[in-house]
Amino acid sequence: YRTLMAGKWHVGGEQGNLPEGWHPDMAGYPSPKGRGFDRFYGILSGGGSYYNPNMLMDDSTRISVETTDYHFTDAIASKATQFVDDAIHRDEPFFLYMAFTAPHWPLHAWPDDIEQYRGKYRNGWDETRMNRHEAQRGLGIVDPKWQLSPRDSGVLAWEESPDKEWRDLQMAVYAAQVEQVDRGVGQLMDKIRESGEEDNTVVMFLADNGGCAEFLAEDTPVPDPSRYNYPTVDGRVVRTGNSPNIDPGQPDTFASVDIAWANVNNTPFRLFKHFTHEGGISTPFIVSWPAGMGEGGASNGSVFSNPAHLIDINATLLDIAGASYPTTFNGHDIKPHEGESFSGVLKGQDWERDRPIAWEHEGNRAVRMGDWKLVSEIADQGDPDSKAVWELYNISDDRTELNDLIDGESQRAAAMVRYYNDWAERCEVEDWADPGFTLRPKLNTITRHNHGGGPVIPARLGPRRDLARD
Repeated sequence: YRTLMAGKWHVGGEQGNLPEGWHPDMAGYPSPKGRGFDRFYGILSGGGSYYNPNMLMDDSTRISVETTDYHFTDAIASKATQFVDDAIHRDEPFFLYMAFTAPHWPLHAWPDDIEQYRGKYRNGWDETRMNRHEAQRGLGIVDPKWQLSPRDSGVLAWEESPDKEWRDLQMAVYAAQVEQVDRGVGQLMDKIRESGEEDNTVVMFLADNGGCAEFLAEDTPVPDPSRYNYPTVDGRVVRTGNSPNIDPGQPDTFASVDIAWANVNNTPFRLFKHFTHEGGISTPFIVSWPAGMGEGGASNGSVFSNPAHLIDINATLLDIAGASYPTTFNGHDIKPHEGESFSGVLKGQDWERDRPIAWEHEGNRAVRMGDWKLVSEIADQGDPDSKAVWELYNISDDRTELNDLIDGESQRAAAMVRYYNDWAERCEVEDWADPGFTLRPKLNTITRHNHGGGPVIPARLGPRRDLARD
């Protein structure tokens, strides 16, 4: 296979995280080219300006943006399409990983795209959440019995919120970013269709996490180069912050969509990226594979709701390609793959994971066993009396996680905690010492949330072996 990547890397090689003297074209550098991709265009970091990206690479060469008509989302789509076109003309099978940063902050989108959404969110976040929930029910995306979670405790009612025109603009820019992603996916799909390869091409589209509630502070030290931000291509100072005095969208701004609209983006769930509640980990996942969707496309347009995990994508693609996962590499043993192929689902077959799914992210933990989910939000380490609390939900009945059943299901919870601890040991999950975003003070902060409830099983921060072993 010809292996291609365009977009966000964010698993090594970015500034500040490497030994002195390392550079992208050296052997062993942890960039896409150094990890097996034949072609790469994108950034090594996790995000940044869309008009002047930091650590922008073309294969192993660091490049700079020279023009003011550049937008990273458009460039990702164009490069990915070019890579695929080249592979098709070479008559080579290909694997493409196209990783948009959008709609991650900063809020950067073209004025024409923004304008078509201005005013559409003037009805506010409360009404928009309710309308979205009703639409989701009508489309069969969510079960009608799943209640809409309450407005987040860190969000004012829309009627009480000031600066409504500016708030509408925030979400208009976010929607415009999604519009650009949609257009980019369409550009790639058009190329695949034109080539006659659509029937035999598996396309998977997903988000990498739930909506982001991170707030960007106004006193971030800009325009000094940082991990995320540079001055504009034409040398203007970038105005950072979620302030009504700064209209987001243009190259000299650096803002986020903030907690209220993130609450909308995660409808009907609660909490956000960073947490392991459904608002942090549940994402849309769409698959197109005309030749493989069952006889006569039997599973076309169907909605499948059994849980799967990112690691299952790897297992599924290996299964479809008839490839096997290696046991060694360069003389070193490789840990066994824990993903499970869901290729049968694409053919209209029933499927359910054999193993439970476990998560840990920044100290937040969860386990999914069948219909049951055990989840814990990290304790507030600024409060010595704070404890990490386990919650238990029947996701089939209550995917919005509103009815904690742990008091009546202590044995089930204990078994799930034991599984989590075994998984954490096996997968070398490290302890998380700090629940906040302190590596970049004043750049991004997130409001913590306390939803009450008490643990049946003690869950203490500290060495992993002490986590709820009782």
